[in-house]
Amino acid sequence: MIHAADQRESAWWRHAVIYQVYPRSWADSNGDGIGDLPGITARLGHLRTLGVDALWLSPFYPSPQADAGYDVADYRDVDPLFGRLADADELIGRAHDLGLRVIVDLVPNHSSDAHAWFRAALAAGPGSPERERYVFRDGRGAGGVLPPNNWESVFGGPAWTRLTEPDGTPGQWYLHLFDSTQPDFNWDHHEVRAEFESVLRFWLDRGVDGFRVDVAHGLVKKDGLPDHRARTHMLGDTEEAAAHVLDGHAPEPTHHIPYWDQDGVHEIYRSWRGVLNSYGEPDRILCAEAWVEPQERAVLYTRPNEMHQAFNFDFLGTPWIGEDLVAVIERSLLAADSVGAPSTWVLSNHDVVRHATRLGYEPGTRRPNGIGAEDPQPNHELGLRRARAATTLMLALPGSAYLYQGEELGLPESTDLPDELRQDPTFVRSGGEEKGRDGCRVPMPWTKDAPGHGFGPSPATWLPQPSSYGRYAVDQQDRVAGSTLELYRTLLRRRRELSLGSGSLAFVRGYGPDVVAFVNGSADGDRVLVVANLGAEPVPLPDGAEVIAASAPLDAGLVPTDATVWARWP
Repeated sequence: MIHAADQRESAWWRHAVIYQVYPRSWADSNGDGIGDLPGITARLGHLRTLGVDALWLSPFYPSPQADAGYDVADYRDVDPLFGRLADADELIGRAHDLGLRVIVDLVPNHSSDAHAWFRAALAAGPGSPERERYVFRDGRGAGGVLPPNNWESVFGGPAWTRLTEPDGTPGQWYLHLFDSTQPDFNWDHHEVRAEFESVLRFWLDRGVDGFRVDVAHGLVKKDGLPDHRARTHMLGDTEEAAAHVLDGHAPEPTHHIPYWDQDGVHEIYRSWRGVLNSYGEPDRILCAEAWVEPQERAVLYTRPNEMHQAFNFDFLGTPWIGEDLVAVIERSLLAADSVGAPSTWVLSNHDVVRHATRLGYEPGTRRPNGIGAEDPQPNHELGLRRARAATTLMLALPGSAYLYQGEELGLPESTDLPDELRQDPTFVRSGGEEKGRDGCRVPMPWTKDAPGHGFGPSPATWLPQPSSYGRYAVDQQDRVAGSTLELYRTLLRRRRELSLGSGSLAFVRGYGPDVVAFVNGSADGDRVLVVANLGAEPVPLPDGAEVIAASAPLDAGLVPTDATVWARWP
């Protein structure tokens, strides 16, 4: 036994399936080619019939959109691109009517350079209280011509930008771990801490059920801002943890990097947990986007008085190798159990190559951040087959799972996007060396033969949809036996009926290194055998095992290669 079952009446978030909606790419209500909040509201029925418990919305706040909304100019409003504040209220209300909870993105590491605080800091000048809210420093060298340290941006290039002061003279430098339009807050400042607690209350008062916290490991920087020897990579190559250092250096614990996973972040999240608890509703949650290694450090974010969940990026980054998957599942469950938290499981999101494409490469293939037409192309058929098997495995694991919009259709990455249409700042700041994340953010196909595949009332889409997307459209898979959409609906329904999210886990040994096999046992006594075959030959199920769900048809009663089966334990 690796993991014991939860209590029968455990909190919803301990076993929930949460679906990420990327607002600009979900559904467009007004024909401008950009998804919006009314479009999301109109399509919530899709999530209801899919069978998820909650939706997580990527940022919809006022923003210059230099980084697709992760450059926030106002944390208490809705960008006109996506609608109005009243549209957010309507979306939250409609979701609740359908039994769906709503998680919103919070971006506390940095703001937009269009934020009122940053504009005030620029106007106020060096040494002013306004500049203390951000990380401003004098430069090094004669006349301050050099940056304060050697840190590099995650998006490429230096992590510091020098200002021209109001009098026209070269001035101070400000820190931006991401794009130069995203200045980092100074989380040692009491006004910053008070402001974000106020923002939490603003959205809690409007009925949201929780927050996904962007770059949760990055808020606090090491005292003195010491040099660090190399850039930390954006997470395009998901077989490397994002916190790993490139340029030939061995991976190191994330907290050794002076701007990641510093111990001071935990005081902040204990305070935030107190804000959520003050609402008297134990079901409001915090989820950390924390790219942290090792797992023993990552789970510190989910201690009982901090966050409820943290994304399990170790699982996302594990190659399609049986022994590796067994190891990461065991390690994840043991680490989460050590602090009394649920593990989470995720295969795709808005920052990584979609797993239906990622798994179309052989394990160990090194891929850039994003895929272009000139890059080696995946085997799409193999990728989808493995993606279905990986998802079937993931949704049988105890804990909470996250889905990314379109994966229930088997959507592949857009790998032929013209460079001139790319919008991810990673592409620009890396000089095109990294294609960036646009390929996983292409608008959803709803109806094959409609303009823009039904994304909106016009043919416009802010990024072009690949020619293949029509055959993946919702209307092409709805109620079609064997389709990926129907597989997801079946898995989510059976997961709920069998309480797999709150079950126990015991590995079944003896199948060999290419098979992941375990029994998930619920508190009600259901025992489900899960067999994922990553080997070259079909493998048997035990005599008397009754198949509940399968990612692919069985081969004469055997589990075929690159397939996962759920069966009742005989």
